[in-house]
Amino acid sequence: MLEIRDLSVSYGGLRALSAVSLAVAAGQFVTVVGPNGAGKTTLFKAISGVVRAGGGTVTWDGAPLLARPAAARAHLGIAHVPEGRQVFRTLTVRENLEMGAYPGAGRAAFARTLERIHALFPILAERAGQLAGTLSGGEQQMLAIGRGLAAAPRLLMLDEPSMGLAPAVTETIFAAIAQVHKEDGLAILLVEQRVAEALELSDHGYVLETGRVVLEGPYQTLLADDRVRRSYLGLGES
Repeated sequence: MLEIRDLSVSYGGLRALSAVSLAVAAGQFVTVVGPNGAGKTTLFKAISGVVRAGGGTVTWDGAPLLARPAAARAHLGIAHVPEGRQVFRTLTVRENLEMGAYPGAGRAAFARTLERIHALFPILAERAGQLAGTLSGGEQQMLAIGRGLAAAPRLLMLDEPSMGLAPAVTETIFAAIAQVHKEDGLAILLVEQRVAEALELSDHGYVLETGRVVLEGPYQTLLADDRVRRSYLGLGES
């Protein structure tokens, strides 16, 4: 479905991504982990069209994606839930979800999708008329994910959904992500610093360091790697 080959991105002459290759198949759960500054957020921005690629290819269903404007990519079925939530603070919860449903697929399925979002996050139904800026951080993250789901995407990209959240709220968020993946067959591309939990949910993982993929494989392969165990899981060498 999504295939990235040798993607490079530079900011002001500094290379943020170097020859990154990655793939997400239909219905697959893929996690990208790595330290701060590794290029994970830049990768997402390049896929969604927020930043321009300097080299390489990105294809969606076999068709080139990089030449398409960011707005057009949402209509193809790619939803990006950015780092830091970025809800529309002066709009209500319901209005935020309606904004997420602007792609054609989202508008056509909004009634059904809204029910699904409320089933995942009942608090959003209770707070439908409340301004998004008055929600707690955890509620705003639920809203940001709900807004992404409102687009009825085929691929949901989630950038650090647990950032700044209490452990109990994070568990709720992760449970909802796992649920839409397993029950709805939604493809997930996740960037997350809670490495153990993120990799355990995924079908395939990539380790990104200084803008390069240094390791990839299924959860068991990454868990067995001494560098991953030591640097990201806090474990000793096997």
